[in-house]
Amino acid sequence: MIDQTACFDALRTALSGGGDYCDLFFENRRDTAVTLDGGKIKELSTGLTVGVGLRVIVGNNFLYMYAGNPTPERLLDLARRMADATAAGKAGNLGDPRPAESRELSPIRIDPVSVDLSRKVELLGRADSAAREYSPKIAETVVRYADYEQNVSIAASDGRFVTDRRVRTRFSVTAVAGEGERKETGMYGPGRSLGWEFFEVFPPEEVAREAARIAVLMLEADHAPQGKMPVVIDNGFGGVIFHEACGHALEATSVADDASVFSGRFGEMIASEVVGAVDDGAVPNAWGSAAFDDEGEPTRRNQLITDGRLTCYLIDRLGSIKMGMPVTGNARRESYKYAPTSRMTNTFILAGPHTREELIETIDEGLYCADMGGGSVNPPTTDFNFAVREAYLIKNGKIDRPVKGASLIGKGSEILRTIEMVADNLDINGTGMCGSRSGSIPANVGQPAIKVSGLVVGGRS
Repeated sequence: MIDQTACFDALRTALSGGGDYCDLFFENRRDTAVTLDGGKIKELSTGLTVGVGLRVIVGNNFLYMYAGNPTPERLLDLARRMADATAAGKAGNLGDPRPAESRELSPIRIDPVSVDLSRKVELLGRADSAAREYSPKIAETVVRYADYEQNVSIAASDGRFVTDRRVRTRFSVTAVAGEGERKETGMYGPGRSLGWEFFEVFPPEEVAREAARIAVLMLEADHAPQGKMPVVIDNGFGGVIFHEACGHALEATSVADDASVFSGRFGEMIASEVVGAVDDGAVPNAWGSAAFDDEGEPTRRNQLITDGRLTCYLIDRLGSIKMGMPVTGNARRESYKYAPTSRMTNTFILAGPHTREELIETIDEGLYCADMGGGSVNPPTTDFNFAVREAYLIKNGKIDRPVKGASLIGKGSEILRTIEMVADNLDINGTGMCGSRSGSIPANVGQPAIKVSGLVVGGRS
């Protein structure tokens, strides 16, 4: 890790050219990735990344510079160049350095770096065999393993200095089922802030069988209908709609610049009164968690929506300056090459009083979405179009038969108002990577099952 004295020397130098605030982000990261495609190793890579980013905030704007493999001398040179570029007049203030701070949010029992690479490769072979053994219709498989350890140090001109160790592991299987000229794909890819003990929770064979199950099910399914109808979206990755179509519109990145449908609506009803929603970056061992955000602020639970009312935005330091509201511990970045900005962590709709079966029983004809796929969103308007990975028709209050090719089309700000019922089966472990202006970051989505009164379904039937 980088020396604390060297960090504050760099901050002092960077502020000598002027500025209201300065922070430094040091990163030392080790990655491992293995891909098995068609039973053969197609990728096997390990990497080490070391670098530092330096930011000075001047009013509502900022300057950002970064460098790889920083020595104390190189860091000081970067700070001098920052001071020359700032040229804001009077030197900025540097607070008294505080003792280094850290906390263990996600305990790691078995460090992945201690596990031989051959054991990681063996897991992929076990998953490949399990997927193919599930059904003779499984024709192709792609299995991916990834782990990383990111050690960061963050120093800021208010005197804070924090360190954080972030370990994450992910395992995914994509299975393709075929019959004649027809092919369908199933995918399952859980991830956690865990070490090698991840596979005690998610044995590779179980991950593979789930991917194969979806592929075979969709191969035998009819085409989905189209039109506006009541829809039940189940838990876990179903929360991707809230994340993409609503969550991004609550980030200061868009709210502070009046580029969100929720700008200026703090305290207003933006959803049905049955809806509560949270972003919580401090869930132990969750995929999107960290002890501190990338500005050194402790992560925490933020209640975004309470009984349908907007009660919190996701705010980083620059957003706090622009909006006049406190930071929420949501500043994130992909690496030292990116300046931080407001981002989601583990974002989910809260559990309600009903069972999933009760939601389904209220529908004569509609669609049950067991699992969501990818999609597209226009953040300023919240218009979305999402594919459904696993879906079933609802007939007379019961699950009827599987259908494929369904998509959900709508507006995030409107779907919040049409949620009629919320179930009690909350799952916050919909693992994904979220892209925005500060790069690609791990983010969890989640929810219980929800019933939406009327949603446009795209299909071929």
